[in-house]
Amino acid sequence: MSMMSVYPMSGIAGIVDGICYGDPSSHHVRSLLTDSRQLLYPATTLFFALKTRKNDGHRYVEELLSKGVRCFVVEEMHRRLAASYPDACFIVVEDTLQALQKLATHHRDCFTGPVLAITGSNGKTVVKEWLYQLLQGRYQVVKNPKSFNSQLGVPLSVWLISEQHEMAMFEAGISRPGEMDRLRNILKPDIGLFTNIGPAHDEGFVSRKEKIKEKLSLFRGCKVLIYCADQQEVDKEVKSWHNEYPTVKLFTWGLGIDNHLRLMGREKSAGQTLLTVQSKTEQFMVSIPFTDDASIENAMHCLAFMKHMQLENDYIIRKMAELQRVAMRLEMKEGLGGATLINDSYNSDLHSLAIALDFLESQSGHERKTLILSDIHQSGIPADQLYKEVAAMVRSKGVDRLIGIGPHISSHAREFSIPAVYYHDTMACIAELDIGSFRNEAVLLKGARDFGFEKISQILQQKDHQTILEIKLDAIVHNLNVFRSVLEPGVKTMGVVKAFSYGSGGLEVARMLQYHQVDYLAVAYADEGKELRDGGVDIPIMVMNPEVRTFDTLIRHRLEPEIYGFSVLHRLLNALHGYKRNLGDKPLPVHIKLDSGMHRLGFLTKEIGQLINHLRKHPEIFVASVFSHLAASEDKAHDEFTREQINVFDSVCQDMERQLGYPFIRHICNSAAISRFPDAHMDMVRLGIGLYGVSGDLQMQSLLQEVSTFKSVISQVKEINKGDAVGYGRAGKVMENMRIAIVPVGYADGLNRRLGNGRGKLLIGDQKAPLVGHISMDMCAIDVTGLDVSEGEEVIIFGPGLPVSEMANDLDTIPYEVFTSVSRRVKRVYYQE
Repeated sequence: MSMMSVYPMSGIAGIVDGICYGDPSSHHVRSLLTDSRQLLYPATTLFFALKTRKNDGHRYVEELLSKGVRCFVVEEMHRRLAASYPDACFIVVEDTLQALQKLATHHRDCFTGPVLAITGSNGKTVVKEWLYQLLQGRYQVVKNPKSFNSQLGVPLSVWLISEQHEMAMFEAGISRPGEMDRLRNILKPDIGLFTNIGPAHDEGFVSRKEKIKEKLSLFRGCKVLIYCADQQEVDKEVKSWHNEYPTVKLFTWGLGIDNHLRLMGREKSAGQTLLTVQSKTEQFMVSIPFTDDASIENAMHCLAFMKHMQLENDYIIRKMAELQRVAMRLEMKEGLGGATLINDSYNSDLHSLAIALDFLESQSGHERKTLILSDIHQSGIPADQLYKEVAAMVRSKGVDRLIGIGPHISSHAREFSIPAVYYHDTMACIAELDIGSFRNEAVLLKGARDFGFEKISQILQQKDHQTILEIKLDAIVHNLNVFRSVLEPGVKTMGVVKAFSYGSGGLEVARMLQYHQVDYLAVAYADEGKELRDGGVDIPIMVMNPEVRTFDTLIRHRLEPEIYGFSVLHRLLNALHGYKRNLGDKPLPVHIKLDSGMHRLGFLTKEIGQLINHLRKHPEIFVASVFSHLAASEDKAHDEFTREQINVFDSVCQDMERQLGYPFIRHICNSAAISRFPDAHMDMVRLGIGLYGVSGDLQMQSLLQEVSTFKSVISQVKEINKGDAVGYGRAGKVMENMRIAIVPVGYADGLNRRLGNGRGKLLIGDQKAPLVGHISMDMCAIDVTGLDVSEGEEVIIFGPGLPVSEMANDLDTIPYEVFTSVSRRVKRVYYQE
């Protein structure tokens, strides 16, 4: 079979064992799509309507038809749509994911070059990306975009192979038994590389041994398997596995004399590590620009692969010295002049460009969107075709301005129809960069490594404080989807973004939630809602504490007030009378708050009759929703009371709906109640603290991801003698000689002063260091006696390894308070992996 870049629909139907409806003869496919938001080329795109726990792709078929897509693989035939779009072609299959995997398997079978498959617990993405760096200039290589290593990501990655590619390398990840066999059938690797084994996804397997065996199943049929023999668990299982599959050649590296590649020594100095390596025939030295153990291990995996490929030592030595750290994520920072700076100088290829442009598109509320783009290396596509495709992407994603850097993109300027300027290299761009021209823009930096776009980033971004709060946006999306997965179809979601999104940044989080199609947002005050509207957020927003003085803001910005009592209702009606001309006949949506037992804000049950009489008399407002708050939904001890609240609320809602004569949205479940009281989801649920990775339900907590990492660095390390004291009031008495580190974070940043004098601790590496003395406004001291630390080293205040719940326990409070205490002076850095 020959490699194809375009497939006829009639051929695809046979490959995926589907039944074709419509005329396939006029349709040819180049692009595969599983996420309707990432549409780029409607005329040549094939959409797979995947069904998952969280979503159903069939919901988006009609929308895609309206945008020009005509090719679909579905499990359910859309006869009405087929009749409305007679030029569309539908392939009906039993399982759309399996159909996608079958198509990818066929495409892989057409490729004759070597395929490397990489698996392991850690390091897969780094090893793959480093090998890509190391082989540039020697091979045309195709690889997974970032960490597309799942049952869905692998087939989408395999589809990227073209006739220009000479080698393919793919990482494969699993979380439960049986998954690797499907990936092996797709990849059929010639060479295998096992990085290591660790605790990741242990919960999906009976034992570590079972997990290793499952990963090894990827390599059945390989010609060679590369691994580190020093990892005893891996080495033991590989040797046992090799008895079953003796045709697979083993290529090992490690400290032992019997390895194909022996690590004789390592010498660290000034940010470099000099590796002395012995092969079967020679000894040589390789320098890498890293000193940490994980990077040394990853580099040795790469070195072993290159020796297996019989690359010359001079080439290996030169390329290893040029290795660059893999930026594992797309970062968003505050730029100068109100700009938003999105930095994805991770690599530059078509697929990662599409992902980054999707992220840029989601940033609403800016006056202009600018793309700073370098030449794209090693695409495997002829330059004329490549930049035509890039121009189409840029056009479809609403980019307003292009700054192209590099000789190749400059020579294809004719392909771009938007305002653009071109430079031969990065320094030429910097020389003419007008910083003022980026005011209130969203700017995407997308460049190949060798263009050094970090220089542009440093010029355009606000100066970094050493203490920052990192917010992982895709963790918020993950948590949203975890909660959505337990909802019945049709149940709406309201994202609570009050209090600066629990300290995470209201506008940025709101934009992300809007992009991922939540139905409502909730804020505390009208000013918060106005900020979201000014930032381009246009989905409905409920204001939970409407103040009389802000009614003007509320009405002008289409914000929907919570009505919790007759006083606020009357004042709102009085305010609306002055806006009749502006509102016309369109009533204002309001949200009625009931007091079902928490006894905070809300109408009491005995007041409902009077309330309904008022609502009937005033057609200038209508009830969009009725809701209530649960007092103790997270606490099993109060489940009987919670049930009583739910029953009271449901009964009142039924009565209100009957008397008003029209339906409204009912919602009472908060984050904890979503998992604990599934029969109370009603029409909508409210997601607050759960979005940010905290749940009172232990089972749900195990599924959520941490969103925020509050971090700083060590400013200074010093030795303190016994009998001395540390900090104000000499409160930190030194009972024995002590080594302390000063960290530039204090109570003005959100590190509560009560954590001082040993009550709280910070994390350095995997070691917890207690706080010494009183916490100052801008800094604190920690005890690092016996720890190997140095100035500039990262310190975690809360985040991975030191969860916010632990700090909350130390303070005898709740995570809400800790999150919302992080000062606005702490720079928020948003990123997406």
